[in-house]
Amino acid sequence: MKIQLLFFASLRETLGGPRTLELPAGATVAQVRALLAAEGEAPAEALAPARPVRAAVNQVLASGEAVLADGDELAFFPPVTGG
Repeated sequence: MKIQLLFFASLRETLGGPRTLELPAGATVAQVRALLAAEGEAPAEALAPARPVRAAVNQVLASGEAVLADGDELAFFPPVTGG
């Protein structure tokens, strides 16, 4: 299956722009995060389990256990703060 990946804010600087990713059926958000983290030192640091990174599937917040489907859009972004 294919999904579209998007990264926002500091994650875009580290991981780059949008891309398509081929995954096996039943892949989860957490598995994609781990796969991306394995790409090198900078991605590993940006996506470390201790980092507060949010994920959204098709523009809806999703947990790491969320199962992806063919054609989904998966976005990773840091938590939003404001004042």
